[in-house]
Amino acid sequence: MNIPGHIYFELISLLASITLFFRKGIPLYLRLFAPYLLITLIVEIGAWRMDKEGKDASLLLFHFTVLEFVFYFYVFYNIIRTAAARKVIFSLLFIYPILSLINIYFIQVKAFPSTTYSLGCLLTVGICIYYFYELFHLPSSVNLLREPAFWLCTGLMFYYICSFPLFGLYSLLYSTSNIIMKNISTILMVMNALLYTLFTVAFLCGTRVRKLHYK
Repeated sequence: MNIPGHIYFELISLLASITLFFRKGIPLYLRLFAPYLLITLIVEIGAWRMDKEGKDASLLLFHFTVLEFVFYFYVFYNIIRTAAARKVIFSLLFIYPILSLINIYFIQVKAFPSTTYSLGCLLTVGICIYYFYELFHLPSSVNLLREPAFWLCTGLMFYYICSFPLFGLYSLLYSTSNIIMKNISTILMVMNALLYTLFTVAFLCGTRVRKLHYK
């Protein structure tokens, strides 16, 4: 069985996250990565098996992208310190899934929900940039090697900056030649591998989490 290569990176990341799940004193958002990555792995393998059997896994993946962004917004809510920004992110936890489901069932029916996916990409990248702005304006220096949120945001920002043009133009790219689609799949695999590698680094850093105080 030719299992997609990035799934192995997901598995390694899952195993690393499990080490935090049972540790005391670890923030809840970090501990929740274990069940989230388990769901991710199940969905990825399930979609891959469905594709091998000639079944359409689109609806499964469309719904998972909604869960994906909502989870990341929850993570951002816990690592951003400014009260006003946290309120905006908190509202996204409810507004984004509603908009996404409306788009999936009533607007881009039976098509990749590129509109709300692109919106999720832009919001994620924007929040990551804001996190870095906050981080580098702290009154005291931070050891980034011990800062899980830094590695999480680095991975997410890189991934969604790169995936935005690929998935945002999915409808156009899908109709291109098989060679181009194969190259795009390879690019996505590399992007996923890097994302989950940085997640793993974050979880290893999480063994000594520095507590941050909200303003």
